[in-house]
Amino acid sequence: MAITLLNSLEPTNRVLKRAQYEAFEFSLLDGDICVRNESHQNPTDHEYRVTVVDGIPAACECPADAVYEGPCKHRVAVAIRPQVLDIVKKTQDITDSGVVTDGERQGDQSDTVDTTQCDCDGLSNDFPCWECVRTGRRDLPK
Repeated sequence: MAITLLNSLEPTNRVLKRAQYEAFEFSLLDGDICVRNESHQNPTDHEYRVTVVDGIPAACECPADAVYEGPCKHRVAVAIRPQVLDIVKKTQDITDSGVVTDGERQGDQSDTVDTTQCDCDGLSNDFPCWECVRTGRRDLPK
C-alpha cells in the first residue's frame, strides 16, 4: 500500500478540517508558495511562506508550525491541493535547470522559431499568458 503525502504529514483532524474549509489563496514565491488566509479580517497579516522540498510542504513560517508538533494548516492546505504542488514543482524544475523537463521542451532550442499563437495580446504588458510561461517564451513578473 502506497503512503500518500497526507498520511506522511500526519495532520490532526482539526488541522485537516481547517485546511479544507478556510479560504486560502496561493501564489508562487521564488520556488516556494505563499499561502494567504483570506478568512481573516486582515489577510495580509496571515500570509506565510511554505517551503516545498521534493514535492512535500516541508516547512512554514507561521508561528503554529514552529510551536506545535505536526504540520500547520498552511502546509496541509498545500498538500491537499495537488495542482498547487504540481505548479510549484514545475517552477522549481525550471528555476533549477532553466529547462522544462516534462518532455514538452528540452535543451537549447534557440535555432527553432516558435510560431505558436498565444493570448498575450489581450493581457497587460507585464503579465504573460500561460502558454508563453509554460513554453519559456516569457517569465512571470516578480
